[in-house]
Amino acid sequence: MNDIIHLLPDSVSNQIAAGEVVQRPASVVKELVENSLDAGATQIQVVIKDAGRTLIQVIDNGKGMSETDARMAFERHATSKITSANDLFALTTMGFRGEALASIAAVSHTELRTQQEGAELGTRICIAGSVVETQEEIAMPAGSNFMVKNLFYNVPARRKFLKSNEREFFHILIEFQRIVLVNPSIGFTLVHNNTEVFNLPATNIRQRIIQVFGKSAVQQKHLNQHLLNIDVHTTIATISGFVGKPETSKKRNDQQYFFVNGRYMRHSYFHKAVMQAYEPLIPAGEMPTYFIYLTVDPSTIDVNIHPTKTEIKFENEQAMWPILSAAVKEALGRFSVAPTIDFDREDAPEIPVFSQNNTNIQPPQPKFNTNYNPFKSSSGNVPRSSVSSNWEKLYEGFEREKGTHPFFEETNNSNPAKVVPEEEKQLEVSLDIQETNNHNLHFKGKYILTAIKSGLMLIDQHRAHVRILYHTYLNQIRNKKGASQKVLFPEIIDFSTQEAALLPLLLDDLHYMGFELNDMGNDSYAINGVPTGITEMHPGEIIKNMLHSLKEKGTNVKEQMSEALALSLAKNTAIPYGKTLSNEEMQHLIDQLFSTNAPNHTPDGKLILHILTNEELDKLFK
Repeated sequence: MNDIIHLLPDSVSNQIAAGEVVQRPASVVKELVENSLDAGATQIQVVIKDAGRTLIQVIDNGKGMSETDARMAFERHATSKITSANDLFALTTMGFRGEALASIAAVSHTELRTQQEGAELGTRICIAGSVVETQEEIAMPAGSNFMVKNLFYNVPARRKFLKSNEREFFHILIEFQRIVLVNPSIGFTLVHNNTEVFNLPATNIRQRIIQVFGKSAVQQKHLNQHLLNIDVHTTIATISGFVGKPETSKKRNDQQYFFVNGRYMRHSYFHKAVMQAYEPLIPAGEMPTYFIYLTVDPSTIDVNIHPTKTEIKFENEQAMWPILSAAVKEALGRFSVAPTIDFDREDAPEIPVFSQNNTNIQPPQPKFNTNYNPFKSSSGNVPRSSVSSNWEKLYEGFEREKGTHPFFEETNNSNPAKVVPEEEKQLEVSLDIQETNNHNLHFKGKYILTAIKSGLMLIDQHRAHVRILYHTYLNQIRNKKGASQKVLFPEIIDFSTQEAALLPLLLDDLHYMGFELNDMGNDSYAINGVPTGITEMHPGEIIKNMLHSLKEKGTNVKEQMSEALALSLAKNTAIPYGKTLSNEEMQHLIDQLFSTNAPNHTPDGKLILHILTNEELDKLFK
């Protein structure tokens, strides 16, 4: 029999490895910048064109490479970071596997220019699909210059599944921000399509956070005032960084970062420790701001459990929980954010000192009236006959109203319960509503109760309005026509760099909904018009919520994105819980709900209404 097992060519194995390491242009940016950091660079420039499809260029002033090292760097598992397996448990560098450059060169046209400090000449290497095309000597400043062009040119399927330029650049921004936040002593520049996005000089951690997230002087001042310092030293770890004051918490907060030994990480367990510290200080569902930097012994963590190195395993994970939670609580308490008792204040009330010589101290005695009788009024005993007559009158009124209120309809229990198919329930409920009067009850500002022929229907008012508005906004987007009204005083809204990168995806649909936005420059927009009916709300906050919703869903297909946008706006503008509705408003809401094609559930699958049948109600009182 013929042998069928064979070794894959290097070009194929490199493309397979690239599937893990190079997921999108942002992955290339991350790997190249981390290599520059390992090379000891103090200035790093990142140049992007067409969100990385056309060009990703990283220029640094690091130590550079020799001619031999420049060639070896593109071989798989060639690395200067480790020499034995034991080194994996004492890592102090960002990269160590030796897969990044080989994977990048396998799926792009890559050019490297590099020269060591003090060398007369440097090296230029051009590689296409893992094949070295040219290698020559050049003269250049000390450092390295990587240019990655036409990413995934030889893997059409991977290139086809890249998202829009706006979304891919958004991911590049995320990776760039994660790196610059943990390396404040290094100067960074980011340029996209010949526009400078970031120019960050070397500074300290606090100022780097302000540089990244403060677009204007007002925002920088506000952020600076609300950052609380953390600085805790223990034998297990050193915890430093900043947490935000409780008033800066948001429903969706993208300013939450954990770093360990200079490396960004995700850690849901530690996130819960931070949330526990904030629990009594912020409303349920809101997220605090934090930038927390952990320094631990490299031998106590494992960063080699995921190709992206963002998931890290800790040896002392459970022991670090209380330390981290206590560090956050201390920061909040030290700055008088959390309630504390200060016994050292000069104006504190004097607390009497108990002396054992005071032997005659008696405990307080309760006082009560032994002659009190709850069945006596101020004028004496209440006659039994008057109580009886009063109850009889109340009962007579109850009997008189019985049968007139829709909730007291007589039912016939002789008919057995009938199973109705799900697709017929909507029509049945609609017919039931038409055959009853239009009297509704409002319960706790949340539910609408209305009697129908088959029983009692309970409707969630907020979810019902979400379903109604969703259809309205989605039709406006599809028909490219929405009702807008001008605002008397335009609201200026400042977007973060991440938000500004996503905004172009929404501009057309926002316009069809009724928003009128004018670009004021520097990621600021003026809101001159809003959809009819939301003038009393904060349109800037609504737009930001929609951007965060889009970021979380990661939608790219136009129809799906339109649906997500319509749902987000509907949730933000629907009738809130606690709002009192008149009977006419409740009836109008019910009529509108059953004019939609799916009144039972919201677009994201949450239950809108529930019917207690006559049979179920009767069983409750048996």
